[in-house]
Amino acid sequence: MLHLALRMAAHRITALLAVACAVLGGAALITTTGVLAESGLRSQLPPGRLGGADVVVAAEQEFHPSGDLPLALPERATVPASLVDRLAGLPGVTAAVGDIGFPAALVDGRGRPVSVARDPGTAGHGWSSTRLLAGARIEGRAPSGAKTVAVDAAAGLAVGDRVRVVANGRPAAAYRVSALVDAPGAEGGVYFADRTAAALAGREAGGGGPRAGTVDLIGLRAADGAGARVAAAVRAEVAGTGLEVTTGADRGDAVAPGVGSARSLLVLLAGSLGGIVLLITGFVVAGALGVTIAGQRRDLALMRAVGATPKQIRRLAAAQSTVVAVIALAPGVAAGYLLAGRFRDLLVGRGVLPAELPLSVSPLPALATLLLVVAAVRLSARCAAWRTSRMPATEAVAESRSEPRAPSRGRTTAGGLLILGACALSVVPLLSRTVLGASVTSIAGILAAIGLAMSGPALVRSAGEAVVRRLRPGTAAPTWLALSNIRAYALRLSGVVGPLAMGVVFVLTYVLAQSTVRAATAEDTRTGTLAQYELTAPSLGGLPEGTLSAVRDLPGVRAAEPAGTTTVVWEYEELGEPAVESASAMILAPGARDVVDLGVTDGDLDRLTGATVAVSGEAARTRGAGLGERVRLVLGDGARVDARVVAVYERGLGFGPVVLSRELAAGHTTTGLDRRALVRTDGTREAGQALAALAADRPGLAVASTAPDATGADTPPEVWINLAVVVVLLGYLLLSIANKLVAATAQRRTEIAALCLVGTTPRQIRAMMRREAAVIAAAALVSGLLLSAVPLALLGQGFLGRPWPAGPAWLLPAVAATVVLTSYLTIELPTRHALRTPPADALRTP
Repeated sequence: MLHLALRMAAHRITALLAVACAVLGGAALITTTGVLAESGLRSQLPPGRLGGADVVVAAEQEFHPSGDLPLALPERATVPASLVDRLAGLPGVTAAVGDIGFPAALVDGRGRPVSVARDPGTAGHGWSSTRLLAGARIEGRAPSGAKTVAVDAAAGLAVGDRVRVVANGRPAAAYRVSALVDAPGAEGGVYFADRTAAALAGREAGGGGPRAGTVDLIGLRAADGAGARVAAAVRAEVAGTGLEVTTGADRGDAVAPGVGSARSLLVLLAGSLGGIVLLITGFVVAGALGVTIAGQRRDLALMRAVGATPKQIRRLAAAQSTVVAVIALAPGVAAGYLLAGRFRDLLVGRGVLPAELPLSVSPLPALATLLLVVAAVRLSARCAAWRTSRMPATEAVAESRSEPRAPSRGRTTAGGLLILGACALSVVPLLSRTVLGASVTSIAGILAAIGLAMSGPALVRSAGEAVVRRLRPGTAAPTWLALSNIRAYALRLSGVVGPLAMGVVFVLTYVLAQSTVRAATAEDTRTGTLAQYELTAPSLGGLPEGTLSAVRDLPGVRAAEPAGTTTVVWEYEELGEPAVESASAMILAPGARDVVDLGVTDGDLDRLTGATVAVSGEAARTRGAGLGERVRLVLGDGARVDARVVAVYERGLGFGPVVLSRELAAGHTTTGLDRRALVRTDGTREAGQALAALAADRPGLAVASTAPDATGADTPPEVWINLAVVVVLLGYLLLSIANKLVAATAQRRTEIAALCLVGTTPRQIRAMMRREAAVIAAAALVSGLLLSAVPLALLGQGFLGRPWPAGPAWLLPAVAATVVLTSYLTIELPTRHALRTPPADALRTP
């Protein structure tokens, strides 16, 4: 069977190239998705400043919902400081260090902050933390008093220099540099005497701060050869406390929880891409195989006539398709690994992934791709050969040069049901004004396109017959031939129109869904932001103390309120079953109504004190979290809280599903400082100038307008990610469609030769094929627009209050030009090639 399959494939190279391209592109996309998913689950961060620790003890930074993947908690959870002495007494432990991190930055002579670490919010440490560095070279002596520090050797300072330091929001103070620290592979930092660091960070035992008597993590150094024994003893010591003990490559997760949480993004990204990639890949591969097997119907029918069984026919079709798939899989998988690397570079460049998070490369994505693609190819080939294999031999031979007279009723019905189901699914954005609700638009469009492909033969044949009946006697021969071909070969035509229509639907729904959500979000944010200015201190890790009071005292300032952002996990019930959602949450004070207007419909932000929250109307409706109800939340550091709802607002798309009170979030963020201040003035130029002068006079402060940036500089990184995804998937679709059109046209060389023998001129044949290309492009555009219209209209109505989406005006003309150009070139070029072959030779060639 394999030998026969190879012989048949050798005579159908052109047609099988379409299958090879479809498999190659699909394998690349599936492998890329697999590499991203595996990296999100298995990738390891470098140990960085914990490289010298053999064992690390830290709080768990993940929430584990029942029956689902863990959710990252990006805020630093703490460990009791009393545990340090207990672990130091274990056999084999040579050093036990309680590490703390807090905001710290150096200030140069011109009052500008000097960055000494990637994250200034955790750049400050106690001197004992240097014992956790691997291969550190230290010049000088340890800080011994309240006014001495050690700094990274790359800071450009020398031992004995004087330097000003802003530590944990306190005013800049003068310190003397007592030591320089050079640790390869570790970020820099500012090292204080241990007692000074504890006092600055509010971690002193018996202190009044929310994190008093705690450390961020505990690093242990073990005697030579005792690492495993020490790790086991530590695990026994902390059993039941919820603390995690890590060694080896796992130590990197404890360095910075916010960095480690980026792996969850890879899992979510792979999950969101996986469904669309599998749908499109399956559709394209099945379509390419349909064209290929259709071109071999005569060969298969003759084999039936000489005694081949239906099962043998299907096995033969599957065997030759599998051979082609296996050949194309190797370069496809290799391209997938390369594409994953480029995609990671894009994520790093846009600030979505940390540069130190590597991809996890193993054979598992390649193996999964092999199994999925081969299974899809074999199933599609058997389905394509099903009708020919089941027909009586005489009927199979008779039908091998024509299409079935009547399209399959089951296929047509199934396609119609899919289109109806897609229309029903399109209603979701009207019911759920969320990002998740908007994502249904793309899925509905693709399902409708698949439905069109299934019911396409019946629709094309009906339309072709209607047009042919209305042709006038004087119609040009090329036009009459083109329309007659459309009516007679509806299956062939629909096999080309379907993928092109899917490309139109995919681009329109995917791009316009993203732009519509962004427009609705921007409208919510613009309308709800009353403050004209935003004050931040990114190089200091947070706003210094006294900033808000100084801003409020400026002339022309009417209100200045702190604001922050954290992550919460919301536990609720959905249809009687427990459910969770991880979401970004704003942190606001009771006076926030003077700088933001969330569109409160019930309750009041004035009551946002203590253990209280405000929730969006969407969340209140779907989760039973109305005014006065209590909600269960897991804060960003893993702390469980029970909060009362004091306000319900309508601008949830712009401000998120939940807003925390400042008191509720206190002690549960990594830095503990306010991230920004929203400032509302009287609108005069003098007020803006006074605010700018204040920012210039204080180290590290930056003032910016809250108005949207018209240049697009503030475009969220996910927009660029989505654009890259659209470009890659569209490129795959277009390449596969082009190969399919070339294969379908090349298989018509016998038809073209017969027309030449009966007197049709090459010019008339080219005109006929151009008219067919025009019909294909028009049908794909019209059907694609019609299938996209309902989902996009309902999306626009639900998010913008109008029955059309938001998006770039050039998108539709660009899509139309691409479809027309693809249809024309992929039909015109093979036709010209076929016309160069003598008709007699074309008829003799199988």
